[in-house]
Amino acid sequence: MNKDRIQGSVEQAKGKVKEVAGKVTGDSKLETEGKVQQATGKIQNAVGGFKDVVKEAVKP
Repeated sequence: MNKDRIQGSVEQAKGKVKEVAGKVTGDSKLETEGKVQQATGKIQNAVGGFKDVVKEAVKP
């Protein structure tokens, strides 16, 4: 597991909190920001997973 995967998971969690807070308060902008942050976190997590795969593949 690398920094990208960890940071991606953190971003997903923060995004989920924003999304729920936006729903509860009726703030559609905050809700949308949360969804975008979650998507960004998923992408970053996927990049980290790809890096892990590549790192394992090039080991001697």
